[in-house]
Amino acid sequence: MKTLSAGLLGLSHLHPRSYMPLFEAVDGLQVVAAADANPTVLDGFAKDFSVRGYADWREMIEKERLDLAAIFLPHAECPAAAVACAERGIHLVVEKPMASTAEGVERMKAAAEKAGVLLTTPYVWRYHPVAIQMRDFVRQGVLGQIVGCEGRCAAGRLNRYIEGNAAWMLQKALSGGGPMFNLGVHWIDLYRWFLDDEVVEVVGKNVKVNQEYDIEDNSFAILTFSRGTVVTLDISYTVPDSYPYGRDLHLSLRGTRGVLSWSPSFEGVRERLFVCSDADSYASSPRRHIDFELTAAPGYTGILGHHFLAAAVQAIRDGQRPAITAADGVRALQVVEAVYQSAQSGRAIRL
Repeated sequence: MKTLSAGLLGLSHLHPRSYMPLFEAVDGLQVVAAADANPTVLDGFAKDFSVRGYADWREMIEKERLDLAAIFLPHAECPAAAVACAERGIHLVVEKPMASTAEGVERMKAAAEKAGVLLTTPYVWRYHPVAIQMRDFVRQGVLGQIVGCEGRCAAGRLNRYIEGNAAWMLQKALSGGGPMFNLGVHWIDLYRWFLDDEVVEVVGKNVKVNQEYDIEDNSFAILTFSRGTVVTLDISYTVPDSYPYGRDLHLSLRGTRGVLSWSPSFEGVRERLFVCSDADSYASSPRRHIDFELTAAPGYTGILGHHFLAAAVQAIRDGQRPAITAADGVRALQVVEAVYQSAQSGRAIRL
C-alpha cells in the first residue's frame, strides 16, 4: 500500500497541531511538509513535527509531490488554494466552514470534480456514536414526527484566537463572520443529517458585545426544514471562563412520540443520551438514559477526528465519494449566509 504524502496549508489556526496525532494514527499516511507565512509559527511547527517548511504554500505544492492537502488558511483564502491543489491532482481536506462564502465552496467543488480529486470537510460530529444513535432513532420512528429541535454551541472567547495566532478569525473579510460561520456550521450540518432534510427558511439575529472587532459574539437562528421541523440555534463566543472545558454544548430533538436530549462533552470518553418515547417498543420503560463509552484518542476531537480522517483516506484509496461532501459544505454556508442576511434585513430568508 503506497504511503500517501500530505501537506498542511496554513498553520496560523487553532487546529493544525492537534490534527497531527490524527495524521500519525492513520496507516499509510505521512505529513511531509507545511506552509505558513509567519516564520515563527512555521519554524516551530516544522521543528516539532520534523516536516519541511515553506513560507508560501504555492512553492510547497510545486516542489512537493503531495497526494493530500489539508487546508487551514483564513476562510477567504481557502478557495484559491483548494483550486490550485485540485489542478495538480491533490486530494483535499478543507477545514470547515471551507470558505467565507458559499460561492467559494462552489468554486472548490467544481475544480475538484473537474480534476477527479476528493474534497471533504471535517464535520466530525457525524462520527460520534451518540449522534449515530440519535439518527437511527429518528429513522426508526421512535420520536414520531419531528416537530422542534434545539442546538447550543458556546465555545471559548475571542481572545483564544489571538493567543492561538489566528487573529484573522476576528476579521470578517477573512473569516466570513463570527460564531455561526465557525461553530454553527457543525450543528447545521448535523441537523440536516439527523433529519435527512433541507432548510427552506431562516430567521437570524446577531448580538455584538465586543467593540474591538467587526464580528458578532453571539448568533441566533430559527431554521425551518422542508417537512416542517423547526430548529433553534444559539451559537456563541461568550461562554463563561468557569464553564467546564470552556464549552456549553447541547442537542435535542422533540417529536410527537418522543424526545432525545444530549449535552456532549466534546473530547470526553463518556456520554449520556436521554431518551423518552411513547413508541410501543418503549412501553415498559418510556424514559431511560443510554450511556456510551468512547475510545480515548489523542488529537482534535479525539476518536471522531480519527474516524473522519481514516474514512477520507480510505475513500481516496478506493476512488469513492467521501461521506461528507463539498455539497454538504455548500449547503451549510448557504444557511449561514441566510442567517446573516436575515439579521441585517430583519426579515425571514427563503432558501
